[in-house]
Amino acid sequence: MVPSASSQLASKSKTFQAAILKPWMAPHTLVIHDRHQLLEATTLYHRHDIGKVVLKQERKNAGLGILRYNSIEEIYSQAAHGNIIFPFVLQPFHEQSRDIRVIIIGPYMEAYSRNNPHNFRNNLHCGGKAETFTLSEEACSFCHTAMARADFPYAHLDLMYTADNRLYLAEINLRGGLRGARISGSDYKNRTAVQEKARVDEIIQMRERQKNV
Repeated sequence: MVPSASSQLASKSKTFQAAILKPWMAPHTLVIHDRHQLLEATTLYHRHDIGKVVLKQERKNAGLGILRYNSIEEIYSQAAHGNIIFPFVLQPFHEQSRDIRVIIIGPYMEAYSRNNPHNFRNNLHCGGKAETFTLSEEACSFCHTAMARADFPYAHLDLMYTADNRLYLAEINLRGGLRGARISGSDYKNRTAVQEKARVDEIIQMRERQKNV
């Protein structure tokens, strides 16, 4: 499949991408499938004095499925009353973090910060504002290693810089909105098509070599 099955599934499923990209995400990021796992997570979060938490609903995008709670006990209470849909991703909420969107298509890369002073959801769809951001070499390498792990030929990555300047992956998708980006829609389409064709050619060449063995 081109793009790969892994990248397509990760783009649609927040729980799948959290499962395979957990080392790049904030500590104590968990995939919760049922109340038993949620109860274990409750004990873990209390042990680490984690207060506010974020719940990311499965298969929701553009900030529409991101919910903030004052404590994990609020989530457990909602789940006990049948008001929470499993599975979901659970993460500690980081105050004063910075949200950086990165677009990588082959050699092309750009980044911009997203900020919304009136909503913790910084998505431009939710009213956030964009400003050009310069990535460090370390951040560039971070993005490429995450893409390689989930087999993304190109990607929209959302990075989180915490208040103490630690870098984590928030989300990754094959495609996303271009509002705030410098790249045009036509250029984006052309560049992704080039990457897909290159992958198809690579697969064909690999199969030809296997036939000749």
